[in-house]
This record gives sequence, C-alpha cells and structure tokens, in this order.
Amino acid sequence: MKIDLITILTGDAPKLSKFYREVLGFSVVQNSEKYVELANTPVRFAICERPIMTQATGHKSYREKPSGQSFELAFMLDSPAEVDAKYAEIIANGATPVKAPATMPWGMHTAFFADPDGNIHELFCHPKSKKKTLSQF
Repeated sequence: MKIDLITILTGDAPKLSKFYREVLGFSVVQNSEKYVELANTPVRFAICERPIMTQATGHKSYREKPSGQSFELAFMLDSPAEVDAKYAEIIANGATPVKAPATMPWGMHTAFFADPDGNIHELFCHPKSKKKTLSQF
C-alpha cells in the first residue's frame, strides 16, 4: 500500500483552489469546479467539495460540519532563511498567520499558517546534520 492521492475536502473548491494556486504556487492539472487536482508528484493532490463525496459514497459524515484540525500539509524547505522568506511571502499574499518562524525544541525551524478554510499547515527545514567523529561516540 502507498498513498497516491491526498484530497482536501471543502465547501468551496474554487475559493480554496485559488489560495493553493495564487498563494502557494500550485498549478492546476484538472478543474471541474467542484473538484480540482493540483500538480504535485509523486503523491497527487486535490481539492473536492463535500457533496461530491456524499454522492460518491452515500456516507452522511460528508454532510456534517467539520470541526478541529484533521490533517496538516508540511512543506519542507532547504534552510531557516527559506522558511522565513516563504512564510513572509505567503502571509503577504493572503495566508493567515498562525505561528511565525521559530526553531522548535526538536531542532527544526518551523512556521505555521492557515488556508481560507482554517486548515493549519507547516513550513519547515531540518537542522543541519553534523558528521560525528569517533571521539564523539
């Protein structure tokens, strides 16, 4: 088993896809208004309105109002400076700030922002790895 597609469920696919295109820079692969697939490899990435999933599955949970955070997208960048710059850029372009870039206790430089539906996502970079010498063991 491997994940092939991640889909964000929403009540307004055009509004949310506009954010992912214009603020985060994704390009559209497929757009049927209520379902939008964005270019991303190797895992496909889409935005879909809940009524489509209600119709496809017949499951009542797609009609319920969502609450709380149920997923997070994490975008890895190469350096703390890139995290800082990308955070400033996407906030200036309309993302909602959640937590400004900071070095976390576990060593990653991380920032959090929200999309128009309130989903909180992360920008991060791994700390520089240091090679250990035999004397450090």
